[in-house]
Amino acid sequence: MEGAGGHGLTSPLRSGVTAAVVTLGLDQASKFWLLHVLDIAQRGAVRVTPFFDLVLAWNTGISYGWFQNEDATGQAILVAVKAVAVIALAVWMARSRTAMATIALGLIIGGAIGNAVDRFTYGAVVDFALFHVEIAGKTFNWYVFNLADVAIVAGVAALLYDSFLGYPPQKRPDPG
Repeated sequence: MEGAGGHGLTSPLRSGVTAAVVTLGLDQASKFWLLHVLDIAQRGAVRVTPFFDLVLAWNTGISYGWFQNEDATGQAILVAVKAVAVIALAVWMARSRTAMATIALGLIIGGAIGNAVDRFTYGAVVDFALFHVEIAGKTFNWYVFNLADVAIVAGVAALLYDSFLGYPPQKRPDPG
């Protein structure tokens, strides 16, 4: 899709941007629904299956709740670090040579922006998905997460796959 003057998004880059926008939209829509339609804060945990619940967890830290920080300065630093990371990932995405890597980077960017929107809007990331299992009367819980986290993990997995198996090696020029 070329504009006047030859500027536009190449097809792979368009796919990456689309992945970022769709990820951001689904992430924010799911959080809006949980907070404002389901009203999970008032309702409390909702059992969906014997191994999956919807819960409300406010994550003021980074991944897996590491580096919990509730003060405004700490939150601003986390948002600034995330902004720098998103810019670096966007540059990488623009230079990407495979569709898989471009889409993977779009998933990571969309997820990072989704969690940053939460941090800016609520002062914490809205996490809500909880998988658990009961073994011998003891309950084991996985970390509480959200759709942005799923997109980030899927994006990282796709980048790893692509880095090992995705891009065909360059052929040496024929000397003859």
